Amino acid sequence: MNQIATVTNLKTVSDTKRAFYTHYNKPINSVYRRVVEELLVEMHLLSVNADFESDPIYYLGVVNCFERLMQGYQPDKDKEAIFNALCRSVDGDPESYRAQAGNLLAIAKEKSLEELVSWLGNPTAIEGSENIVDTLKSIAANSNFKYSRPFAIGIYTLLEEADSQSLEDKDKRNQIFENIAKTLVLPEEKMKKDLDLYRSNLEKMDQVLKAIEDTLQASRKQREKRAQEKQEKEAAAQATAEPTAESKEQVEADSKVEEKSGIELDK
Repeated sequence: MNQIATVTNLKTVSDTKRAFYTHYNKPINSVYRRVVEELLVEMHLLSVNADFESDPIYYLGVVNCFERLMQGYQPDKDKEAIFNALCRSVDGDPESYRAQAGNLLAIAKEKSLEELVSWLGNPTAIEGSENIVDTLKSIAANSNFKYSRPFAIGIYTLLEEADSQSLEDKDKRNQIFENIAKTLVLPEEKMKKDLDLYRSNLEKMDQVLKAIEDTLQASRKQREKRAQEKQEKEAAAQATAEPTAESKEQVEADSKVEEKSGIELDK
């Protein structure tokens, strides 16, 4: 009976979405709405999974996935509010997400790619990283560890921080993923598929941003062209309506000649 009550009381996706829009009640730009909603649903499903435990690598994956796929969002100041709403909708602390992600990235910055891969397989304590070391050691030993796409993205972000160029080589990239998957006992093919999709989404977002920038640039040029044409028309109209000093003098001289000629004819 208690078990039934517990299951019934689990938050639904609808509950989480309502919580999100309680924390952030502005419309989200249509280009980015899908990114936010997919990440929101993914975070929700993990939060209600009995086997899932959040960790610094997961936090890094969430933070980096959000930051990379939300590039170019306008107004830029709203990005932080959206991220905070995402975390709070699943009862998380956005400051903790960013802090733990930052601590983990700091480790990767100090290591070569080979050193990082070796460290992930056999982590040693680094000042301020004790919880990360414990997490890594427990993953391989936990047969119920709940793998997730954000976790894979967190791993990828670490590798990218250490040596982004090497990850452009598909064979080398896959070999690294294979080694890490074996060391941490992760689903290798699933991880490769998730990261290939993530890389593809990053490329698509870059293309979208370029298309948006091209459209904005073309629009600016059209506005500038119309403004210049308007100025030229106004200048031409003004020149026609207001004769120059020379033309005024000529008109006055012609008038005097006409007046003089008229007098002589009368005589």
